[in-house]
Amino acid sequence: MKIREGGYAYADKTAIIHGLITGSEGAYFLSRPRRFGKSLLCSTLGAVFEGRRELFSGLAIDSLEWGWKRHPVIRIDLNPGDYTRGIEVLEENLRNNLENSAIRLGLDLRGEILSSRFFNLMHDAHQKYGERAAVIIDEYDKPLLSTIDMKELREDMRKTLKGFYGVIKSADPHLKFVFLTGVTKFSHVSIFSDLNHLADLTLDPRYADICGITQEELETVFEPEVETVLNSGGKSREEYMEKLRRFYNGYRFSKKPLKVYNPFGLLKHFDSSGEFLSYWYETSTPTFLVKLIVEQKINIVELGDMRVGREEFRKYDIENMRAAPLLYQSGYLTISDYDADRDRFTLDYPNDEVRSCFAGSLLDLYAPVPEQVSLSVSVRLLDALYDGEIDLAMDTLKRFFAAIPYDIIRESENYYQTAIHLIFTMFGLNCRSEVRIAAGRIDTLLEMKDFVYCFEFKLDKGADEALAQIDSKEYLLPWTGSGKTLFKVGVSFDPDKRNIGEWKATEASS
Repeated sequence: MKIREGGYAYADKTAIIHGLITGSEGAYFLSRPRRFGKSLLCSTLGAVFEGRRELFSGLAIDSLEWGWKRHPVIRIDLNPGDYTRGIEVLEENLRNNLENSAIRLGLDLRGEILSSRFFNLMHDAHQKYGERAAVIIDEYDKPLLSTIDMKELREDMRKTLKGFYGVIKSADPHLKFVFLTGVTKFSHVSIFSDLNHLADLTLDPRYADICGITQEELETVFEPEVETVLNSGGKSREEYMEKLRRFYNGYRFSKKPLKVYNPFGLLKHFDSSGEFLSYWYETSTPTFLVKLIVEQKINIVELGDMRVGREEFRKYDIENMRAAPLLYQSGYLTISDYDADRDRFTLDYPNDEVRSCFAGSLLDLYAPVPEQVSLSVSVRLLDALYDGEIDLAMDTLKRFFAAIPYDIIRESENYYQTAIHLIFTMFGLNCRSEVRIAAGRIDTLLEMKDFVYCFEFKLDKGADEALAQIDSKEYLLPWTGSGKTLFKVGVSFDPDKRNIGEWKATEASS
């Protein structure tokens, strides 16, 4: 209502909403990352079912067939509240949500326990208005995600929610439409055992852009904002739009090759006069996910090339959480490719914002150093690499490793390679590791505007041996003729000193 009555820019999603609400009746679930417009979608659905046609004047749904009958709407929003304080917070939140809906509908709540009150509210709303109710639940899983590391409290939350949501099935004769949103879809055993008719829209191509901003919407709806930024800066439209795409676009929610912008980051960018900052990422630190990646021994350097089958997206067992589906649903990875023959998805970081910031979060756990060291290293390392000063860059990396607590460092080549990969990625550099080419796998490849650095790492072996492997495998052959200066960098790690031992760098013919 605020958007429409206030004359704000609005990307019209009502044609997609119309397709959803005019399909077969039932209960639906949609997973999207936080700050992706799920609450706005819930509000829009609520206004549609309340018959508030005046809010949709000029939008797609206003010209489509829809009766605009007034249905009673019951809204449950579990986003507010500090659930780590105890089960009482959840119970109070559910109670307040039911009371607010009852007041809005002019009904009195009946029943002693929460689930009974919920059932009776759905029943009584149908009886009073003569139309079946619409139930819209936003962030259904927030209590579970907030207490993910608190096993006993999380179990109390699960039992309470399971009993509360379970009455929706019993109230089916009184319901026109049921819609739940959240970040994750936990297994039927955990939450939804009584909602076996719940249809999951998360990967449905028809709803791939029901949340988020498409490129077309950016270039039409937000053209005034784009022009404002361009008029205040020195970039060309082409340069600016490309940077905008790399920083905030890239989310893909189905096998359909359609990508969308994160709306929160995009709008904050416009509201901050075009500053490219990590608005979405900084609203929450994925501490639990970072720990999960380390605990499950996932190869960090291959996070940007993770291949999963469709079944992986259905494995949301709260007692046995798997990193891949959680990384996707939480927005830290997204679909980059789909193999129809194998029914297999490839996951990658959606954009530069997430790639850089998530690498920083991983590095904090994997190779923690004091903040002043990290800041100092970032300036020196970036300058050295952009200027082709490889010796200065390696000296700077050596300083970084010297600051890592000795009991953190593991004596393996993979540990050092992963740390360097995360350092480069955290600083926003175009870094890839375990790069597959015809001759073999490059340990780490760093591509700059004017330079290409090919790194080969060895543990307790000489740098000459690493350089010899680059030469014998002709790792840099694919970049010959690129016009860039090519560097071969052999690096040897010293397990006794827990640091870079020696390195040698030579310039390859380009």
